[in-house]
Amino acid sequence: MTDTIKLGPVVPILRIFDIAKAKEFYLDFLGFTWDWEHRFDDNAPVYAQISRAGIILHLSEHHGGGAPGAAMMIETKGIADLQRELMGKNYRYARPGLEEQPWGARTINVTDPFGNKLTFSETND
Repeated sequence: MTDTIKLGPVVPILRIFDIAKAKEFYLDFLGFTWDWEHRFDDNAPVYAQISRAGIILHLSEHHGGGAPGAAMMIETKGIADLQRELMGKNYRYARPGLEEQPWGARTINVTDPFGNKLTFSETND
């Protein structure tokens, strides 16, 4: 292996089926920002980027632009504050708890309206 190879951050592509539900979940509940979106025309599926605190996710309505039911682990600092923030949103479809894991981490699990699972994880130091 050489030092000339550099790998960038991974940007997951999550399949969505309804922009309003995606915005309600990712923006209103999880606190992401809608950075940009692209469509080939007014009646085409959307491809969008959202971000929050250093993480970037892509959301796609395109067939083949990600499979519903994806799972991801998101390294997190300040997970207790995040859990309090999420509970304070009073989102009708999720009341995530803060779980202690046997491998020495605390996690918050949420599933979006399209079956994608996001696990926020903070290692106990």
